[in-house]
Amino acid sequence: MQTLELVRDGRGVTTAWLNRPEKHNALNAQMMDDLRAMCEEVSSDGTRVLVIAARGKSFCAGGDLTWMRAQFDASSEERAREGWRLAGMLRAINDLPVPVIGRLHGNAFGGGCGIASVCDVAVAADGIKMGFTETKLGLIPATIGPYVMARMGPHKARRVFMSSRVFDAAEAVDLNLVSRMVDAEDLDAAVEREVAPYLTCAPGAVADGKALARALSPKIDDAVIEQTIAALAARWESTEAQEGIAAFFDKRPPPWAV
Repeated sequence: MQTLELVRDGRGVTTAWLNRPEKHNALNAQMMDDLRAMCEEVSSDGTRVLVIAARGKSFCAGGDLTWMRAQFDASSEERAREGWRLAGMLRAINDLPVPVIGRLHGNAFGGGCGIASVCDVAVAADGIKMGFTETKLGLIPATIGPYVMARMGPHKARRVFMSSRVFDAAEAVDLNLVSRMVDAEDLDAAVEREVAPYLTCAPGAVADGKALARALSPKIDDAVIEQTIAALAARWESTEAQEGIAAFFDKRPPPWAV
């Protein structure tokens, strides 16, 4: 896998390290495909707990802007295919039969918050910056939206879902996006405290319990995903999105910023 580093220990714990540190682990097509392939592996290789972590200064800076900019010149069929690529990655993590622990640090924006939303537990280092920053670019947090709403609930999600406001770990806990905030030097120990209880449990019971929890949660099916992909595709075609992405690459404020 070109963008991931998988580390397995003798207890059945797999750590998937996002490994594009020079790009702050921004999600491009390759990383999405690698994460989906990783999910297929850990579903059948004896993994009992999956930890998603990241190399470098950031957990995940969101969608890779070069990848997003390419959508403007793509056909509607290509845009839909790329939307399904991101949606398929998120659903693969969400539907894993093993518990998923997120180890968050640095920055987690956009798609990085989406990954946090599909973790069963997300532990964040104090000092992290998080936010759904898509609307600054004229886009919307569409494909991650169902998982964000399921994790945070509509009332809390709407506090930050559309404003692009950056918030800290303490607020992320209050928003239900993060389960626990710890000092950076305690992050690994805190993750281990989340991992250890599962190693005393019957793996099949854990898998069945997780499946039941999903079944009792808000439904995220093909129809919901199609709705988010259509919403994102419409935004990609908007004048605002073209102006917002261009302004970002030109290192200037977009026309709506005051």
